[in-house]
Amino acid sequence: EDEQKRKNMLTSAGAVRMWARKSLAQGMMSSAARMGAARGMASMEAYEDFGKHVFSGSVADEYLKKHGASGDILNDPTWTQTHADTVAAAVLDWAVDNGANVFCHWFQPMAASGVRHGQTGQVQNMMMKFNSKGEPEFDFKGKDLIKGETDGSSYPNGGLRATHTAGGYLAIDTSSPIFLRGDTIFVPSAFVSYYGAALDEKTPLLRANAALDKHGTRLLKQLGLDTNGGLRANIGLEQEIFLVPRDAYYKRPDLQLTGRTVIGRDAPRGQEMCDHYMAPLSSATPALACMQEIQDECWKMGIPLKTRHREVAPGQFEFAPLFGSNTTQIDQNIWVMQIIEEVAPRHGLAALLQEKPFNDVNGSGKHNNWSMATADGVQLLAPNAINEATGNDDAFAVIMAAVVAAVDTHGDLMRMAIASPGNDFRLGACEAPPAIVSTYLGDDMTFYLEHFKDGKGKGAYNPGVKTLDLGTREVLPFTVPAEDRNRTSPFPYGGARFEFRAVGSSQNVSMVNTVLNTAVAEKFAEFADRIDAGEDPLTIAKETLEKHWRVIFNGDNYCEEAQAMLTERGIWRIDSGVEAIHTITSEKNTTLFEKMHVLTKEECEAREIILHDHYTGTVEMEAGCLIDMINQHIIPSVKSAGLGPLADLEAAVGTIKSAMAEIHAAESSYKKAQLARVLRLETMIDIRAVCDAAEEVVPANLWTLATYKELLFLDSHVDAAVAEDYFEP
Repeated sequence: EDEQKRKNMLTSAGAVRMWARKSLAQGMMSSAARMGAARGMASMEAYEDFGKHVFSGSVADEYLKKHGASGDILNDPTWTQTHADTVAAAVLDWAVDNGANVFCHWFQPMAASGVRHGQTGQVQNMMMKFNSKGEPEFDFKGKDLIKGETDGSSYPNGGLRATHTAGGYLAIDTSSPIFLRGDTIFVPSAFVSYYGAALDEKTPLLRANAALDKHGTRLLKQLGLDTNGGLRANIGLEQEIFLVPRDAYYKRPDLQLTGRTVIGRDAPRGQEMCDHYMAPLSSATPALACMQEIQDECWKMGIPLKTRHREVAPGQFEFAPLFGSNTTQIDQNIWVMQIIEEVAPRHGLAALLQEKPFNDVNGSGKHNNWSMATADGVQLLAPNAINEATGNDDAFAVIMAAVVAAVDTHGDLMRMAIASPGNDFRLGACEAPPAIVSTYLGDDMTFYLEHFKDGKGKGAYNPGVKTLDLGTREVLPFTVPAEDRNRTSPFPYGGARFEFRAVGSSQNVSMVNTVLNTAVAEKFAEFADRIDAGEDPLTIAKETLEKHWRVIFNGDNYCEEAQAMLTERGIWRIDSGVEAIHTITSEKNTTLFEKMHVLTKEECEAREIILHDHYTGTVEMEAGCLIDMINQHIIPSVKSAGLGPLADLEAAVGTIKSAMAEIHAAESSYKKAQLARVLRLETMIDIRAVCDAAEEVVPANLWTLATYKELLFLDSHVDAAVAEDYFEP
């Protein structure tokens, strides 16, 4: 009887949330009991599972030693040539011990954000064969691990392969560790055509890493530091999301199919009071239990998802990890997004990763914190560290001059890299910086660099601090950095790192970091070449700062007067994401990518086509949803109510269909995307106003679509019966 009662209760979303919270509470109590008296001071027992499902560090070392090797061999990419069978045997043992018997090469096709679950491609194969007796046995060799081949015919390629050359070739990326989830081993891989053209997001990033390493190492040696092991870029990716009730999500075809609401009247309450931002994560809703489970699953996969909190908009939340190498962090962030989407339904929720799911409240970003360091940990953007390591008080100023020049020269590419469809509605909306690419350095550093370039000062830059005294006995005076945060800047310096704030929440950020690394690598190369030719590093840095000083802006980027001033300065400003994408094929940019051996001209042209097609396809899905919602929901509701703009709604359907027909008739991907942008940002916004006017007057019992009130406010939509049952002993 009890079992049947449980089954009946689980048929409702509220019951799903109840059982999730009960399980969480029981788990917390049993964990506390288990750790209570037995746990010693500073015990790491709570963290014992970290990384158990990633083949690196002590995990890899344990299994490789059983085969006469050690984890150290993984530090040299040539293990794929010298120890492939050994590593494969160790991976197989590890897999079996963890209940896995399947493997795949895991790769990142282009134009996946917002449409492809997990944003990756994979073909999962069992690690087995039949022996001569017809009996199954394990089979996993080095050749299986290090490379693979698949049908690449249905992945976006932008003309990089012909219809009759459909092969897609996979090779293991040794910079990112193998990991395990469920019964499957995932091998991070590059994905290219038969002729080596990049069909993925990862390959250009690896090439850009090589360029930054090569030319950064050259410059550092000239500044006094001969690095051992080269240079790498590190990043930390903050991931913002929305969590909404799943039963309401099922009443929104637009959210289900496109990730954003194409219509929807504002709720009486929004984010006006800033009451959601960093408020307590309530145990009365399923959000906390959901976030805890996400962290736990990521933890086992070696993803240090350290931070969780509420964000500004109702229903909005954020995770943030620790820093790591860019390839590993990007691979991990892609997994974080997939895990978020898969865990949320277990708690009666739907996770929204799109940049702007709701109108008139903040959208979501993925702040890309970017830095550079030597293999032994010397931070190039930390003034004291790099100056000490080089023995050169001016090293930091020289490096900063190169970065400033890169931002000024290639701000168009930085804008291109964030031109995700969802960012159409987010940039410049007091939630993300505008589409004007400047950099914030803070008054303290700006003062130092200005005196450096003008020859008015000597010596190293020492970041200042100031003391805050609150005038109380209980809170003693304390120090803070001399520079405040500037959240309005697209690319602010934040102490040892820059934060690219305009990146979209649903993006694979490989192109973002490909652009940053390539642009800075070019400036490092220019500096190194000039120094090799006999020029003085300080003179080069001073001239460079003088030339590119215009891109430094420490003020309010949301201010319209400031935006006009920056535009007059000649700083890169591209308001249209479609036009920003087009810049990847400009002569300046194809020359840059070819010179740094990151992308060929043909690969740049292919990416423009793919990104424009992705934009147009996104808009077509949104337009199709809008037509269906008007025909199947809004018009019937208006007719049932006997009031509302019926004629305007009926006319709107024809308007959308005509616009879509014009898009289909356009001859190029670029032209299609231009027309799609007009449909999305002009026509559909006007039609949205008509739909929202209907929602305003139709009685709630006749409105069949979930409203913003029902979607956004988890805290005030808790099932009372569930809340009572949650506290049962």
